[in-house]
Formats: sequence, C-alpha cells, structure tokens
Amino acid sequence: MNLNPDSNGFYGIYGGAFVPEVLYPNVLELQYIYSEIIGSKAFVHDQEQLLRHYVGRPTPLTFATGLSEKYGARVYLKREDLCHTGSHKLNNVIGQILLAKHMGKRCIIAETGAGQHGVATATVCALMKFPCKVFMGAKDMTRQQPNVFRMRMLGAEVIPVQSGSQSLKDATNEAIRYWVANPEDTYYLIGSAIGPHPYPDMVARFQSVISREITTQLTSQEGCANPNYVLACVGGGSNAIGAFYHFINSSKTRLIAAEAAGKGVGTGYTAATMAVGSVGVIHGCKTRLIQTDDGQIVEAHSVSAGLDYPGIGPFHAALRDANRVSYLSITDTEALTAAFDVAKSDGIIPALESAHALAVLPKLQLKSTDVVVVNLSGRGDKDMETYASIDATSMP
Repeated sequence: MNLNPDSNGFYGIYGGAFVPEVLYPNVLELQYIYSEIIGSKAFVHDQEQLLRHYVGRPTPLTFATGLSEKYGARVYLKREDLCHTGSHKLNNVIGQILLAKHMGKRCIIAETGAGQHGVATATVCALMKFPCKVFMGAKDMTRQQPNVFRMRMLGAEVIPVQSGSQSLKDATNEAIRYWVANPEDTYYLIGSAIGPHPYPDMVARFQSVISREITTQLTSQEGCANPNYVLACVGGGSNAIGAFYHFINSSKTRLIAAEAAGKGVGTGYTAATMAVGSVGVIHGCKTRLIQTDDGQIVEAHSVSAGLDYPGIGPFHAALRDANRVSYLSITDTEALTAAFDVAKSDGIIPALESAHALAVLPKLQLKSTDVVVVNLSGRGDKDMETYASIDATSMP
C-alpha cells in the first residue's frame, strides 16, 4: 500500500483540503514549504537533535513480564510515556514547530483533548520563544486539570471552549475559527493525523519514528524486525499511525487499532468511528465520522478525553477499507480494567488512551511464540482523578 497521499492529499477517496477560502493560501504555503524542506539535511539534523536530546528518544521497548505470563506470549510495551512531557505528542510537535519557524510565523495555536498535545505544544513554544494559545473544551479542562496547570506554567494561554460537548471536537472548531480570523501570522499546530493536507501526511511521518525504532529494537531483542502484532489506541490516530507506519507493507505483522466504544457501540454514547461512522467531511478533510443521516456531527463519548472525538484520520480510513488494519471497539469498562491490570502486573500506570490498546490483549488468541508490541502512548498521571474514582478492589 502506498504510504503517501496523492498530489491533492488523498489516500484513495479520503483526505484532501476542505478549508474556508481565507485559509487556502495558508494551506498552499504549508504544502509547498513542507515538501521543500521535509527531507533537507538542515531540517533532518535539527529534528533528530531535538528528538534525541530534548524528547529523549529512542524510547525503551520494555518486555512486560506480567502481561507476557498472563497472555502466554511475548508482550512488549513501546514506552512513549517516557518521552519528555509524558506522551508521543512531542514527536510531531518538534517537527511542526521547526516548520513554523522556517515559515516565519509569529503565533502558535493548537487544540487539545486530554491535554497532552497542548502540553507538548506549550513546551516547544517555551523552548522556541513563540506565544501560544491552546483551545481546550471546558469539560476536558475539568477532567484534565494537571495538564491545564502545566500548560499555563509553560506560558501558554489556555482558552476554555464552552460550545457543544466541550471536548476535543469543539476545541478544534474554535482553533480553526481563530485561524480563519488570523491567517497571516498564525501557525495552527494540529495534534493528530487529521486536518487538511498536508497535516495527515506530516503527522504520520513525524510519528513514524515510533515504528522505526520498534524495528531496530526488536531486531536486537528478538532477532526479528517484525512482530506478529502491533496494538495502538486510535482517536484522530497519530500514535497509531506512528506505531503502524513501517509495518503497513509487511504481511508478517497484524495491525490492530483500539477505538473508544464508550458505554457501548449501540448505546449512542460512543466514539467508535469505524464501527458506527460514515464518509463525510470534518475539520478540513474527507474521512469517516459519526454523523446523522443529514450530515450533522454526533457528539462522541469516551472516558478518555484523548479519544473523545467523532472522526478519524483519512489515512486510517483508507487502511480500514484496504483491510490492512483491524479496528476494534473497546468500552470504558474494558479500558479501565486493562489499566489496573498492567499497573498491578508490570508496575506501569498507563494513560486511559493507551489502556484501550492494552484491552485488546484478552481478545486475541495468542501463541507462546507470538511477539506483541503495544504502543503505550502516554502515562497515566493526567488520569489519576478518574482512576481514583474507581474502586480498585473491584478490578481484576
């Protein structure tokens, strides 16, 4: 399968750039600059230096002794939770801030759900001396207070969004509105593999460092570059596309993405886009999203703020249609159970997003020779209020 979109930014029928006319010059400028410098020696050098010495890459590939014993296979965790700022988000943000600097932009805006992308953006803006505005749903600000405090400590202005469900979709809407009103000096630093072309391709490339490292680390630890399975959670889809990228054209590796079923796929309280969504346009691209018959976006639900999104990146939609990635729906309860499970078995507290990927393990029929890599996309510090509300004694 071709890893790159066509010249108009489409992966098959998905992708493109569906933006207001006032933003089209910005998108065209970004497309041109991105294609010009993405492979240049100077850009690659600066990016790799920051990834190594600031982000802390390569992140470990940890053999999970407890999970391996429980599931009867060789289970590894790709430790994106050990990146600076606590998640995979900084991989993408480093690349985009270098682009913004090259383009001469003076202000950075971003959207955030769980707050991890907001924290990563605020971090690099402090490093590079950019003013920063982060749009965040009011509901998400309440359930992700530690990340709100971190963003403000780093100097970012966190703007609460009161509209709609007060979550990630609405934060993205407000960020785009601000961009429309301030197109000349503002760079919109999108956090997931969604948005108008070239954002989905850009984010996929910047996050592909995850799968590139997995191939090298597995070769050293297992004597083979290709695992039998790679598991990752998916909302918009940045950590998943990064974990899958270098395995997409390998028939040896099964790729499984865990989307948030919320209270259940059939309950109306879900973010399982692949299970209940259809083709439409959201936030600048054609993809799959949860919508009514007349095209109105339906509010998503998940216990995880980072997966509480009614759409998915266009690359993922194309991978689904090509039957290259399996998308499984994981409920809130299954994710919470998986989080407590890995905490007790391996001494690691995952982000609620990552717990959705861990919840895939009991659904697989694994052999003792199988090698499974779970992308642990973030750490669970930000979710302690939710975890603390659960009766831990009721968990397995």
